[in-house]
Amino acid sequence: MQVRAFAAWLDRHHVHYAWIVAAVTFCTMLVLSAALGLPGALMLPLGREFGWTTAMISAALALRFALYGLLGPFTALLIDRLGARSVMLCGLGLVGSSMALALLMQQFWQLFVLWGVLLGLGSGLTALVLGASVANRWFVRQRGLVVGLLTASAATGQLLFLPLAASLVERYGWRWAVAPMLICSALVIGLVVVLMRDRPEAVGLQAFGAAPQGAPDSGGRAPIAPPAPAAPVLAWSAPFTVLRDACQVPVFWILFASFFICGLSTNGLIQTHFITLCSDRGLAPVAAASVLAMMGAFDLVGTILSGWLSDRVDNRRLLCVYYGLRGLALLWLPSAQFTITGLSLFAVFYGLDWIATVPPTVRLCAQHFGPQRGTLVFGWVFAGHQLGAAVAASGAGLSRSILASYTPALYAAALACLLGAGLVLVIRDLSAPPQAAPG
Repeated sequence: MQVRAFAAWLDRHHVHYAWIVAAVTFCTMLVLSAALGLPGALMLPLGREFGWTTAMISAALALRFALYGLLGPFTALLIDRLGARSVMLCGLGLVGSSMALALLMQQFWQLFVLWGVLLGLGSGLTALVLGASVANRWFVRQRGLVVGLLTASAATGQLLFLPLAASLVERYGWRWAVAPMLICSALVIGLVVVLMRDRPEAVGLQAFGAAPQGAPDSGGRAPIAPPAPAAPVLAWSAPFTVLRDACQVPVFWILFASFFICGLSTNGLIQTHFITLCSDRGLAPVAAASVLAMMGAFDLVGTILSGWLSDRVDNRRLLCVYYGLRGLALLWLPSAQFTITGLSLFAVFYGLDWIATVPPTVRLCAQHFGPQRGTLVFGWVFAGHQLGAAVAASGAGLSRSILASYTPALYAAALACLLGAGLVLVIRDLSAPPQAAPG
């Protein structure tokens, strides 16, 4: 009841409670994405302390990406049946536990279980599907912008935590770098308990931008069509049913393949291996983490802008530009000077579209499969993203261990991005209305 009164007070001051929900979701996704990226900053100290090779650590960390993605469709189902609040609390609890228990880690199998399985499961429960679900439930207007904001939480997590983690590792050891994650997880759990609600009706409101049939919105603008009646609760078999139906639509495979390339060229490669890559080229870990933070800052801008653009510009053209720029940036990276100044240009171009691909992809899923099924379809498309990340995390680790170089992995990811840039344009032909037969 106190939250309902707070929501009513905000509404009287022209602030919709949907923005509070979006802020809590942003904080949750920020902490979970930071936890997912943290092991990439700890590969070198873990190898030094325990004698594990880059290939071994990469294999364990690849599992977290695979689980993170494969849980996506089922996260949408759990949110539909149990509510976003319960799912967020479960995810935060699993990730907090994986971080706390890692402080006692001594054996490789413990790394595999804690930062492969538990971290993958916990972060998967609050993956990008959570942001899409919250945006679809709470927003009618500015939905693309909200998806961009929530997606940008991954960049913000990197921006805040990785330089701090690298500094703590350098001064006190890798275990101290885990402590901020534990503190932030506890704080966000409190926010979720107090402020998070599953639907606008729980606080006596409609979704932001929705209005009764024929009534103007709060700004006096033209009437907005009311949201559709609440969809029936999804069956437990819904993810598999939706996957079966989606597999028959060529657009699904194009989006799946393009998002596989997206994960291959971001989380699995740069997020996991960038600090080690820079160390191999003579750049200290703290400085390398600062470059990652710079990427995070530009990605925060780029992803929010992408959300705004996805409401106004052909989403297929946006994806083509994003993948093309990313491919060119990765082609250039091996020849860059590995200093903060030398990597600044890469940080700008690569950072601007790191996760900018998400808002257009979410919208294309909704356009082709409908709002509710579109969220489940995006869950499967996102599974492709994380499978690509798992392939890159493991493959780049093998490249360094066997060939003593990350360059082959960088060139392979760059060529895949250029392929993806052309691939997404094919959607235009598949989605065009059929031509009328000549009369």
